[in-house]
Parts: sequence; C-alpha cells; structure tokens
Amino acid sequence: MAKAEKFVKKEPVKDFFKDVVFVLVAFFFLNSFVLASFEVPTGSMENEIMAGDFLFVNKFLYGGTTPRNIPFTNIRLPWFRVPAIRSVERGDVIVFEFPGQREETQSPEFMFYLKRAVALSGDTVQIVDRALYVNGKPAPLPRHMKFNSYAIKPHGQAEYNIFPPGAPFNEDNWGPIVVPRKGDVIPMMPATFDQWRVFIGREGHTALLDMQGRILIDGKPADAYTVERDYIFGMGDNRDNSLDSRFWGFIPEENIVGTPMIVYWSWAPDKSLLDPGKFGSIRFGRLGTLIK
Repeated sequence: MAKAEKFVKKEPVKDFFKDVVFVLVAFFFLNSFVLASFEVPTGSMENEIMAGDFLFVNKFLYGGTTPRNIPFTNIRLPWFRVPAIRSVERGDVIVFEFPGQREETQSPEFMFYLKRAVALSGDTVQIVDRALYVNGKPAPLPRHMKFNSYAIKPHGQAEYNIFPPGAPFNEDNWGPIVVPRKGDVIPMMPATFDQWRVFIGREGHTALLDMQGRILIDGKPADAYTVERDYIFGMGDNRDNSLDSRFWGFIPEENIVGTPMIVYWSWAPDKSLLDPGKFGSIRFGRLGTLIK
C-alpha cells in the first residue's frame, strides 16, 4: 500500500514537468516560426511606429527561422528558415538582424532593426532633394513620413558618414546606386575598392588592395566580384532621424525576420519602471494600431 501511495504522489510532479516542457516547446515554435514580440527603441519610424511601442511581428510571412543567437548574448547560432508565404515587397515595414555599421563586416552586438523596405534587389535608388526615386519613378510616400528640418543638404555636399565610403552623397541627395542582386557582377577597380570592401566582407570573403594596386579577393587577383545574395534598401519614415541604408548599406534578404503587424502596448521609453510616471505614460490610443 505504501508503494502505491508513493507512485500516486509522483504522478502530479511528472505531469507538471510534461506541461512545462510542452509550453516551452510551443513557445519556441511560435516565437521562432510564427509570431514574436519586438520593442521599438528609437523614433526612426515615427509617426507610423513610436519609440516605446511593443509590436507583434509576423515571422511566418517571410518564413520563420530557428533562433539566430543564444538569448541575451551576442553568440550567433546556425539557423534555418522554413518556406515563406511571399517575398518582401516595396513598402513593407521589416524587422531584420542589423548587418553592422558602414565599416563593420558584422555588428559586434546582435540586435534587430526596424525600417521600411523602399527598394528591392536590382532596383536603382536615387534621392533628389529628399524625394525618393526607385527605377526612375517617384516612390510612394508612407502615410506618416516626416522631416524635422526645412533645410536640404545640396547635391554634391558629401557627408563623412554616408554610404558608400567616399561617395559624394548626403542623406538628402543620394545615388543613383543599384541595389545588389544575386549574380550581379561588380567591376573592381582601385578607385572604387573602398566602396565594396566591407560589402564583400559581409558575404564572407576578404578583399585587399596590395602595394602594387592589385585587388585580391580571398588572396587571388580579381577585376570583378559576383554578388552571392539578394539585398534590400531600407529607410526610416522619420527621414531626418533615421540611420539606415543611406549610412550603413544594404540589408541582406536573409537577415529579415518578419514584418510588424500591430501595437499591443505603448508607453514612454525614457521613464524607468520605478518612475511613478511610467504607468501614466501609457499611450492607450496606440493600442491596437495596425502597422502599414
């Protein structure tokens, strides 16, 4: 009789751990392949998306992936993607793994960014006096796009931190440049080497300019480079307050993890949870806002 009682007492514990494992597996599956949460840290997409918004991100649309890093660390993991429902389209708001600053082949800190995909691989992008043109035609204006200043940087006035390095561009007058597409062949010349060095590095190759003025890719002389991935050009709707593809370059399509759908929570990001005014900053009017 004592043995039977001992067996009965163990069953609830066993069932509890089964339930915990089931919940963790279900959460892993949903968070990886279907739906994830994203907190917006900056105002680069105002007023479509505000700093302090919490968003549900649809990962299923573009094909969800297994985790790309160990949670709460910068340690990358091998990952795979399930088949997508559709590809990224012009005008989509996208969440993606940040590829790195202009001079970085990879961001030292694993982080997700949020921008609008304004151009796809193979598109020609040009900005003329703040007006965006894609393939020679004016791009549709996002419904909440804005500028914070009336001053326009003139054509030919280069910004030191603009992409690509050495180009005579600024954020208001940029391009034209073709967004790279898999299979494109880029001529390599000493005069343009710095513009493509980091790009080639991000694709997993080394590019060097030796003392004789020869370009070496993976140690071999080369006069051209064949692009291995498709890319996206991303910009923020808050055009004067957005560090985007104009400054750090193209977004690999494989870096894209999803598109935000709805705001499920929103409050002031600059207030601590210990601040009595934190809960008073809740933006009830933004709850349920659909992202377009």
